[in-house]
Amino acid sequence: MSSAVFGRLVTAMVTPFDADGAVDLGLAGRLAHHLVEHGSDALVVCGTTGESPTLSWDEQHALLQAVHLAVAGKAKVLAGTGSNCTAEAVEATRQAAALGADGALVVVPYYNKPPQEGMEAHFAAVAEAAADLPLMLYNIPGRTGASLAPETTARLLRYSNVVAYKAASGSVDEVSQLRAVCGDRLAIYSGDDSLTLPMLALGAVGVVSVASHLVGEELQQMIQAFLAGEVQKALAIHERLLPLMKGLFCSSNPIPLKAALELEGWPVGSARLPLLPASNAVRESLAVLLAALRPT
Repeated sequence: MSSAVFGRLVTAMVTPFDADGAVDLGLAGRLAHHLVEHGSDALVVCGTTGESPTLSWDEQHALLQAVHLAVAGKAKVLAGTGSNCTAEAVEATRQAAALGADGALVVVPYYNKPPQEGMEAHFAAVAEAAADLPLMLYNIPGRTGASLAPETTARLLRYSNVVAYKAASGSVDEVSQLRAVCGDRLAIYSGDDSLTLPMLALGAVGVVSVASHLVGEELQQMIQAFLAGEVQKALAIHERLLPLMKGLFCSSNPIPLKAALELEGWPVGSARLPLLPASNAVRESLAVLLAALRPT
């Protein structure tokens, strides 16, 4: 099996905002510490869940520094540095390396739909710009409008810092297709909580998780049970957590997650426009899902 370069459970962190809508760096640090104490091996800041499209680069750099400081020596921190402008992605990745990130999550360029050759040149430029920074390529065609082909990914393994891949196409076949051309040279992470267990069975090493904000210890237990050959135990945990995993995507991420965190006592604020606060119906459904998982 491929090496789990960023651990097994990587949490894609929300970005907390205060009552005025500014990034709450203090709360981000406290949440980061909590996540690491409850199962997370690594954290991603400024990814999709972290609302990177509505954060300035200055906010992103400050957030990376605050989270890195909060978990230094305890967990790895990856920075989301992707962009649909190659020059911008290159500069963001260089900055992340300079600020002490342990890795970068680099999404497929969105909206402009580059051909495979363009994607390869884009990721090559990023890899060359920060040759000592481990990179996780991020394929999420439902958001980007383009999909990174396994063969393109395989060619990018000529760069020693291209080490991991977040598979968020929604298909478990993606893991098998990647392994067919990349073998164990690439650490594949599930990009969907609900597909973690089946993807582990096909050779993935872990998950970049949203639900781990709320059930991190249980997700870590599921992964460890599977790796230990306790498949029935892992399946039981998966089935218990599945309603919450699905419920967290009843609206655009991170709208439901932020509402769930508020219900759990974490005042992370609402998402920035164009995303909206969760509706009362969403909050009520999340409260029911969370209550079902908590001891009475």
